Amino acid sequence: MAGVRDPESVAEHAWRTSVIASVIATLEGADAARAARAAHLAVWHDSQETRTGDVNHLGKKYAAAADPEAVTEDQTAGMPEVLRTAVRAVVAEYEAKETPEAICARDADKLECMLQGLEYKAQGYGSAQRWIDNSRARIVTESGQRLADELLDQAPLDWLRAVMGEKG
Repeated sequence: MAGVRDPESVAEHAWRTSVIASVIATLEGADAARAARAAHLAVWHDSQETRTGDVNHLGKKYAAAADPEAVTEDQTAGMPEVLRTAVRAVVAEYEAKETPEAICARDADKLECMLQGLEYKAQGYGSAQRWIDNSRARIVTESGQRLADELLDQAPLDWLRAVMGEKG
């Protein structure tokens, strides 16, 4: 939708989302186990896209998106019972949007999408602004909102310039 030639992979998105989920959960007061749970939810949150691809907002206008739990059920059908049950439970918890860990993981997904949009915009893809705005608007935790605002107040590589001692 933004015209990006080589967008990030599902794996890249899931990795960054899981790191961000642990950060948001920690900032929201979670202990180490709950922060790890939020990261775990984030690792699996888009695993269905390895089968379906990422259906964007426009695509959903023409074709219904697959039910994540149904795709996960199919993906895990051949797994040992203990693993199948665990993966399905993780996806169900994420999709239910009820636990604090799921809320942090969902915010991490939106924050990572916003960050990716900021990076694409910095590379010259101006149409990524809609992506940035939509992602920012869907972040609900106080910590996620604060992190989003901090990202919006800087360029994607400001951290590198600071480490290198360069003046902005």
